[in-house]
Amino acid sequence: MASLRDIKNRINSTKKTSQITKAMQMVSAAKMSRAEMNAKSFVPYMEKIQDVTASIALGSADASHPMLVSRPVKKTGYVVITSDRGLAGAYNSSILKAVYQTIQKRHKSNDEYVIIAIGRMALDFFKGKGANVILDIVGVADQPSFAEIKDIASKTVGMFSDENFDELYIYYSHYISAISQEVTSKKILPLTEITNGSDKLTSYEFEPSAEEILKVLLPQYAESLIYGALLDSKASEHAARMTAMKNATDNASDLINQLDLSYNRARQAAITQEITEIVGGAAALE
Repeated sequence: MASLRDIKNRINSTKKTSQITKAMQMVSAAKMSRAEMNAKSFVPYMEKIQDVTASIALGSADASHPMLVSRPVKKTGYVVITSDRGLAGAYNSSILKAVYQTIQKRHKSNDEYVIIAIGRMALDFFKGKGANVILDIVGVADQPSFAEIKDIASKTVGMFSDENFDELYIYYSHYISAISQEVTSKKILPLTEITNGSDKLTSYEFEPSAEEILKVLLPQYAESLIYGALLDSKASEHAARMTAMKNATDNASDLINQLDLSYNRARQAAITQEITEIVGGAAALE
């Protein structure tokens, strides 16, 4: 049986850990609120650029662009968005598991796919698996700006145009609510399924030609898809970490209660033993 000092030390250390997890929970809650706002505020922009792009691409007979055309798939690209740190429950493992299972089903060798890793967890995971990580970025801010990821987004789109890979998918955690996140995959390139979300296309008057506009607009649209997924993923990350830290704090409280009970029982046993020894010694003197 553990001594009173050992139990007391465990109680103190658990209380200190509980204070840390509680603080981390509160920090993550504040970050989640702001990240959720960022993700939602980006939605109107995405809807508008999607409407414009779809209307020009589908409504103009002379509109053509390599990003709108499917080609024989020799190599596939995967953009994988994770966090740089752990302590977020199953947030990272769920994404990595989904991507890796998909890769194992679709590909027979590492030469058939490439990885664009956003987040240290994705980078370390796929490097450990021997995958070909052609681009990576770590240290993305909790509230990222487009400027931070523009370089990797534009390079990713450029690699598709240069035929380094023939299709591109993105995997991330979609934010539903503070207690619910869902691993999501989207096909980013080619943009063969682009739609404005309704049966009617908006009519625009534009110059120069539709083809010239699409040369500028389509890469921006694909880059925006990556940035929007990153904002969504950041909200999920903070929500997952907040939930994980709350569970850790609750578990610490339960453990402290159990340790307090054990401590009181051990102290009561020690007092009873001392009384028994005193009574026994007094009886021996009579």
